[in-house]
Amino acid sequence: MKFEDLDLNDGVLDALYDMRFEDCTPIQEKCIPEILAGRDVLGVAQTGTGKTAAYLLPILSKLADGGYADDKINCVIMSPTRELAQQIDQAMQGFAYYLDGVSSVAVYGGNDGNRYDQELKSLQLGADVVIATPGRFISHISLGNVDLSQVSFFVLDEADRMLDMGFSEDIMTIAKKLPKTCQTVMFSATMPKKIEDLAKTLLHNPVEVKLAVSKPAEKIHQMAYICHETQKLGIIKDVFKNADLKRVIIFCGSKMKVKQVAGALQRMKIKCGEMHSDLEQSERDDMMFKFKSGQYDVIVATDILARGIDIDDISMVINYDVPHDAEDYVHRIGRTARAERDGQAVTLVSDDDMVYFRQIEQFLGKEVEKLPLPEGLGEAPEYRRASAKSRRRKDRDHQSHKDKKERNNRSNRQAKEQPQNGGQPRDEKQNNRRRRNGAQEQGNAKAQKQDEARQNDNRKQGKGRGRNQEKAQNRNQEKARNASQPKAQSRNQNKNQGKGNAKEETANAARKPKNRKGNNRRKTQNNKEFHSTKYEIRDDMKLPEKKESGFKKLIKKPLKWLHSLGKK
Repeated sequence: MKFEDLDLNDGVLDALYDMRFEDCTPIQEKCIPEILAGRDVLGVAQTGTGKTAAYLLPILSKLADGGYADDKINCVIMSPTRELAQQIDQAMQGFAYYLDGVSSVAVYGGNDGNRYDQELKSLQLGADVVIATPGRFISHISLGNVDLSQVSFFVLDEADRMLDMGFSEDIMTIAKKLPKTCQTVMFSATMPKKIEDLAKTLLHNPVEVKLAVSKPAEKIHQMAYICHETQKLGIIKDVFKNADLKRVIIFCGSKMKVKQVAGALQRMKIKCGEMHSDLEQSERDDMMFKFKSGQYDVIVATDILARGIDIDDISMVINYDVPHDAEDYVHRIGRTARAERDGQAVTLVSDDDMVYFRQIEQFLGKEVEKLPLPEGLGEAPEYRRASAKSRRRKDRDHQSHKDKKERNNRSNRQAKEQPQNGGQPRDEKQNNRRRRNGAQEQGNAKAQKQDEARQNDNRKQGKGRGRNQEKAQNRNQEKARNASQPKAQSRNQNKNQGKGNAKEETANAARKPKNRKGNNRRKTQNNKEFHSTKYEIRDDMKLPEKKESGFKKLIKKPLKWLHSLGKK
């Protein structure tokens, strides 16, 4: 069927004509008439079949025909990743090129303040179509920046991926705020039970369109290497040596593995980039631009590039790690052999990944071709059937990781939620927590007051002790002065008795320090310095002695030697 045979708006048809789109894909042929008729639709089809145009074209056509609220949000499209949201926004701009009255905005995280202000302004003014990721859209809703009272279309693109990422509660929160008359459209590449449950909750008497669920394109040449983990980089090096490949995506199972593989390829002088969630949004945009423009020949990525990213001329996809889900394998290799082109898919299967690769072969219904290892890499492990016990253990670990991720997302959402109803908490747990915190604060305040009272008492007692001690020391000083006066008189009488006595007296006088004006320090009978202070100083706490530096000691040694010569 051709697009001209569908009841689309003339402006939309003109844009399709300029973009050289004439024939509908099967998913578009079956979904567009149902959406134009106003019915809820559940579309399930493999990746790369044109699901984006299947819902954008009829929605844009209905908005262009009129009859919807001005300066209000009329359509909300949810996307699991930022890159897919950007791609939908770009497709939206192309299809709506000749539609003057239809506006759109992409809302996703990781941007700077200017981009946030632009999102806020567009949401408040009422953009016709909002393309958003669930987390960022929920934050705008919680801040009161979004009015969903006039929304007429609600679209979930790549719904299975959003549920895998733990966005099920966010989707339900958004759906509860929509009008009951809102038309809901859901597209997914797979049909697990959780998608069926979500469809029963959100869709009303939907039309189900299922086409060749999760089967890779026939033009993809699938191959596999059975190898050890340490042999994988050698295999990749051999693949690039034997083939002139310029558009390759390498998928890894973790962000750390992406960084390691990208670093190894860069050391091999391969123009390589990396794509994972640790990068800022500006860095991710720059990576995608360089890869699409040909500045990078290879990009190493996690599964954020496995869904919805439309790059036509990908020649090869390499699975560095075998995905744990067969559906993810189909989405990964679906990045190649697009738009009637041929492609290759190479999977590196290690000892731990054999159980998952056997599941993928059972899902595909055929055995993937096994290639021998290149020369010089050693022997390959035997491709054996994994035990049921190890498979259950791996599946349990994988599921526990997903559950932990969902719990973390739930706790982050609860932390971001603001209290409603006049600042009062929502549930009784928060009330009990506040009561406990209040009781602890009162107990801490009482303890602090008691400590301050004890400190004041100690200060008063210390002042009294210090005064009594000062009086006693003053009395001792007076007694010392009276005792020293007769000694001084006897010294004056015996000044001229002999030369030896005179020399000893002058030496003793020279050793004694002279009294200086302004010096408040006095000496007691025990030749201990007394410091006049209002605080109590115990006698057993000696003052630190002044230690001379090594340089001063070196200077004083020759001076003492010269002084002894003068005496002789």
